[in-house]
Amino acid sequence: MPPNHAAARGPLITSRDDMMMILALLIAALAPAFTSSSSSSAAAATAMQPSPTCLRRCGDIDIPYPFGVGAGCHLETGDWTFVLSCNLTSDGRFRLYNYQIEVLDMSVRLGQLRIYSVINPWCYNATTGAMNLQNNWWYDMSITNFRINDALNRFTVVGCNSLAYFRSLNDTSDTSRYMTGCMAMCPGVSRLADGSCNGVGCCQTAIPGGLNGYQVSFEEKFNTSEIVGFSPCSYAVLVEAAAFEFGTRYVTTDAFMKENGGQVPVVLDWAIGNKTCEEAKRDVAAYACVSGNSECVDSKYGKGRGYLCNCSAGYDGNPYLIDGCHDINECEDARFRYPCSVPGTCVNTVGSFYCACPDKTTGNAYNGTCEDNKTQIGWQIAIGVTSGVVVLIVTATCLYMIHEKRRLAKIKREYFRQHGGLLLFEEMKKSSQGLSFTLFTQEELEAATNRFDERNVIGKGGNGTVYRGTTKDGEAVAIKRCRLANERQKKEFGKEMLILSQINHRNIVKLYGCCLEVEVPMLVYKYIPNGTLYRLIHGSSRRDAIPFTLRLRIAHQAAEALAYLHSWASPPVIHGDVKTSNILLDEDYTAKVSDFGASTVAPTDEAQLVTFVQGTCGYLDPEYMRTCRLTDRSDVYSFGVVLLELLTCRKAMNLEELEEEKYLSSQFLLMMGEGRLEEILDEQVKGEHDIELLEQVAELAKQCLEMASDKRPSMRQVAEELARLSRLAQHPWGRQNSEEILALLGGSPSTASEIELGSNWNLSFTDTAYVGIRSPR
Repeated sequence: MPPNHAAARGPLITSRDDMMMILALLIAALAPAFTSSSSSSAAAATAMQPSPTCLRRCGDIDIPYPFGVGAGCHLETGDWTFVLSCNLTSDGRFRLYNYQIEVLDMSVRLGQLRIYSVINPWCYNATTGAMNLQNNWWYDMSITNFRINDALNRFTVVGCNSLAYFRSLNDTSDTSRYMTGCMAMCPGVSRLADGSCNGVGCCQTAIPGGLNGYQVSFEEKFNTSEIVGFSPCSYAVLVEAAAFEFGTRYVTTDAFMKENGGQVPVVLDWAIGNKTCEEAKRDVAAYACVSGNSECVDSKYGKGRGYLCNCSAGYDGNPYLIDGCHDINECEDARFRYPCSVPGTCVNTVGSFYCACPDKTTGNAYNGTCEDNKTQIGWQIAIGVTSGVVVLIVTATCLYMIHEKRRLAKIKREYFRQHGGLLLFEEMKKSSQGLSFTLFTQEELEAATNRFDERNVIGKGGNGTVYRGTTKDGEAVAIKRCRLANERQKKEFGKEMLILSQINHRNIVKLYGCCLEVEVPMLVYKYIPNGTLYRLIHGSSRRDAIPFTLRLRIAHQAAEALAYLHSWASPPVIHGDVKTSNILLDEDYTAKVSDFGASTVAPTDEAQLVTFVQGTCGYLDPEYMRTCRLTDRSDVYSFGVVLLELLTCRKAMNLEELEEEKYLSSQFLLMMGEGRLEEILDEQVKGEHDIELLEQVAELAKQCLEMASDKRPSMRQVAEELARLSRLAQHPWGRQNSEEILALLGGSPSTASEIELGSNWNLSFTDTAYVGIRSPR
C-alpha cells in the first residue's frame, strides 16, 4: 500500500457539528450488530444494501453507495475496493480516506474517484553536492478494481534540467511493464512562461489506460547545481490535467509544494468485481444493478475488469440501491431545458414525457404553437405564405450546403498546401524517375482502417500512431498518423516525402504514399508481418534459437540501409532514431529500416542546430545531446547500441539495474576496458563461435560508440566490416535447410521459399567453396 501522505492526527472536537458527526460514525459502526434478517430470502434480496444508519456524508463530501464507511455500509466485492473511513484530523476537519489515501469526491454516474497524489520534490543539497529525493511516492492498488484514468491525467515534471520517469508496478495487457519519461529544461528564466508546459520549465506526457499502480523516479545523472540560484528543486507528479496550470513561480520558488499542500488530484476509474455483465447477471444474489430501470455496462478496460451500473434513459439516481433509479420529471427538473416549445403543455410520464396542447386548442406543442380553433381560418390563409417561406428556406439551405462543401474543400486544399503538397505534386510531374508514389485521400485511408478503429493499432510512439489497413486493391499497408511539432516541419513535409519516395532499397520499408489534405499528415508504408528486431531479441521465449549468423545478417542489412541514406540518397538523409524497435523483419527475416518520424535532410551548414532533441534514451548520441547538432555519425552511435543488443541480448536501457549497469553502452565499454568482454556476451554466441570473431564484432561496436563523432567510422565502413565478418563466420547450423531455421524462429516453411544470407557473399564459408542455404524447390 502507498505511504500515508495525508496522515490523520489526534482528534480535535471544535463544535456541536463535530460531536454530531462522531455520533453518526459510532451509530454506523455499531448498527450491523443490532440488525438481522427476517428470512433467508429477504437476506438474499437485501444483502448488498446499506444500513439506514450508515454515514452518507463526511465533511463536505457525499458518500454514495456502493462506497461506505464501516461494515454493512459498502458493497462487499471481496477486494474491499469500496471501504472508506472518515477521520477527524488535527485541523478540526473530517476527511475521507480510502485506505491511507485522501478522497476528494466520487461519481456513481461516471464510475470515477478523485484522490490526492503526492508531489515528489528533487532538490540540490549544497552540503553533500548531490540531489535528494524528499518523497519516494508509489501507488499500488493491484488488489482492487481501481484503474488510473489515462484521458484525464498527465505525468508532469516541473523544474530545470530534470528527467523523471513514470513506471507501472503491475503488468499491463501486453505482459510487459510500461515506462515513460518527461524532461523539463530551462535555457533561462526569461524563457519561462505562465501556462505553457511544453518542455521549458515544465513538461507533460500521457499515460496508457488500465494501470492500477505506478512509481515516480528521477534520472540521477541530472542535477541543478548550475542553476541552484534560481531553481534549487524539481518536481514530478501524476496529476489531473484540468487541475494543473503551470506558473513560472513553480520553478523559481517552492510555491508548487506550498500552494497545493504537497499533493494534487488524480482521477481513478472503478468497477464492480471482475465479471462481465453477462456473467454477473447469472449470480443473482451478487448482481449489483439491483434498482429497477437500471442497466449494466461492461468496464471500458475489457473482459475481466468488472462492470458498472447506470440508470436507464429517463431515470436518474443510484442504480446500486433498490428503487434507487427514479423517474426524471423532464417538465420540472431544472437540470433539463423545458422540452416543449409551448409553455404549460408538457406532460410527464414514467420514463418519458409528451407535449399536448390544452383543450379547445390545436397545433404542435413540440416545436410549434397552440392556437384557438377560431384561428384555423387564419392559419389556412397563412399556409400560402408559409409555403413561399418554405421554398425560400429550402433554397437557402441548399445554398448553405453548397457553401459548406466548398469551405471544406478549401480547408483540405489549405492543409495540402501547408504540408508541401503543391511542391510534391509538381516535382512528381517533373520527375523522370517514374515514381510510384500515391497521394491518398482521407476517405480512402478511413475505409482502409475502418475509420481508424483502435483494434487496428499496431504501434504507438513519440512520432505518431500506426494502424494496419487494407487498400481497395487488397494490399496490406501500415498507415502512420504523424505528429508535427512546429511550422518548419509542416513546410518541409512535402519536400521530405519527395525525398523518401525516391528511396528504393531492399532494406528500407517501402513508402507507398501519403495523405496531405488533413490537419495531421498520414504516411502509407508496406506492411511488414514479422514484427521488430526488438521483439525477436527480447520478446521471444525461444531467444536461444536465434543463430548468430542471422544476427550478423540482420545487422549488415540494417547497416547497408543506413549507409545508403547517408551516402547515396540525394540529398543525404539522417535517420535520427536508430533502434531495434525501428528495424522490422519480413516473412524471410530480412531487415527493413522504418520510422522516419525523427529523420531530417543532412544539413549543408554546420551551424544548423536542432531546437528539440529527439530520439530514445539508451540510443542517443551523447555529443548530439550536448551540442544539439544531429549528424550522420549520430546514427552510427545508435547503430553501435543495436550491435550490442545483438551481441548480448540485453536491453539498451534498464532502469532497474545499478547506476553503472543502467545503460548497456556504458556497461559494455567498462567491461571492454577491463578485458571482461566474455562476461557480457550472450551465452549462445559464445558457444557458436570462437572468441576472436566475437571480439572483432565487439571492437566494431566500440568504434561506433566513440564519444567524439569524428572518431567513429562511417556507416559505409561499418557495413563493409560487417560483410567481412559475416563471410568469416562458421555456422554449426549452416547445413540446415530453411524449414529447420524457420522452425527455430517459430515460423513455418510456408512463410518463405528461400533464406538468403546476404546479397552476394553472406553464404556458409567452408574451405574455398561457398555453400548457399536454400529450401527444396
